[in-house]
Amino acid sequence: MSGRVARWLVDRWVVGVALLVLGYLLLPIAVVAALSFNQPTNRLSYDFHRFTLDNWANPCATRDMCDAVVRSVQVGFLATLVATVLGTMMAYALTRHRFRGRSGIGLLVLLPMATPELVLGTSLLALFVAAGAPQGFWTVVVAHVMFCLSFVVVTVRARLAGMDRRLEEAAMDLYATEWQAFRRVTLPLLLPGIAAAALLAFSLSFDDFIVTNFNAGTTVTFPMYVWGAAQRGIPPQVNVVGTAMFALALLLVALTSLPRRPSRPHR
Repeated sequence: MSGRVARWLVDRWVVGVALLVLGYLLLPIAVVAALSFNQPTNRLSYDFHRFTLDNWANPCATRDMCDAVVRSVQVGFLATLVATVLGTMMAYALTRHRFRGRSGIGLLVLLPMATPELVLGTSLLALFVAAGAPQGFWTVVVAHVMFCLSFVVVTVRARLAGMDRRLEEAAMDLYATEWQAFRRVTLPLLLPGIAAAALLAFSLSFDDFIVTNFNAGTTVTFPMYVWGAAQRGIPPQVNVVGTAMFALALLLVALTSLPRRPSRPHR
């Protein structure tokens, strides 16, 4: 009996370790989700006092918080849109074309990912001040595009590197132009990578605090609001926003992971 149990443990110890690590990663999210249903005795208390649905029924009880959330969504949407378009074009150029200085440009693209956010934020602040650009909503968008661009390029390049170029060559052998081969073959195969890059860029933009804090001026995003509210007590609706964002991201990942039904051939 003991030998059988030992063999069972040896065969499944990797799964057990993986479950422990997964539980460790999800524990803070579970705490946030639990606190979203909490009715605290005061705003400085983080103990679970009593279960309530009031926080979900009225997520905008603190109006300043909802304004900050909307502003973060606006910044994230614009930064994601610009970074995804530019990053996809850069990734395609770096992967599918050979030109002088390609390796150097590929290295420069990675620099924002390796640069500490403190250095990145202060450098952008110095740039905007030297250019005379007023700090506010648009300087935040420009800053977010800059650091999101690197992640988009890396993600889309990884997708392009795993694609079979013979599919594009076969399309051109069937008299498709280069644009038609890209639109009908390359782009559909590349869409999952582009979607993953866009989701990553939006998450990074929505979550950013350090770069935003240096370049926002009087503009308040959601992370900046949470940082300011922490000094006087974070409202429980913050946990509602965090839980809702995690659930939305989980839903999008689940939808993109659903198996697709094979299309029936036309008769």
